[in-house]
Amino acid sequence: MIYARQSKIFSLFLFISIIGLVVSCRNDDYVPKPRGYFRIDLPEKSYRAFDSTFPYRFEYPVYAKIAFDKYTIKEQYWMNVDFQRFKGKIHLSYKDLKKTDLAKLIEDSRTMVYKHAPKATGIRESVIDHNDRKIYGMAYSIEGNEAASPFQFYVTDSTNHFLRGALYFAAVPNNDSLQPVIDFIINDIDHFIATLNWKN
Repeated sequence: MIYARQSKIFSLFLFISIIGLVVSCRNDDYVPKPRGYFRIDLPEKSYRAFDSTFPYRFEYPVYAKIAFDKYTIKEQYWMNVDFQRFKGKIHLSYKDLKKTDLAKLIEDSRTMVYKHAPKATGIRESVIDHNDRKIYGMAYSIEGNEAASPFQFYVTDSTNHFLRGALYFAAVPNNDSLQPVIDFIINDIDHFIATLNWKN
């Protein structure tokens, strides 16, 4: 009888101890962790030359390829620099200034950039000026998590050549997760502009 009573007291004590332990472990200071993204391994920078019948030449990354699609086929000197690994493309469109008005092309380029303004948190403009190679233009960094194109630019020699570039990804815009890739490809665009030369 005494043993049974001691057993009940011990069971009751054990039960209360477990409940007390569970309640005391509750943490009211819980802070949710920020959303994580997959780590993206970026390749080592290395470039090769594009020099063909096109009226311009440049260097592009070895981890990208020159590609054409239904839009570029319609225009003789249009192309894409395709970053398949990252599902990204730089669309390059070329115009001969003997056939087209420069002021209109510049305004069209600016209009294309500012179409992204509703989704952008900011648009930074940078002047491109390489007088030694007659490369003049503007680069646009389009900031914001939902901006469809994070970077665009145009360059011209003001008399014969006009080249516009726009970076796009074949993915739902989420530039927070893409930012390392965006920065990586913008460095490649900087190299593209630094090695661009017109052919007369």
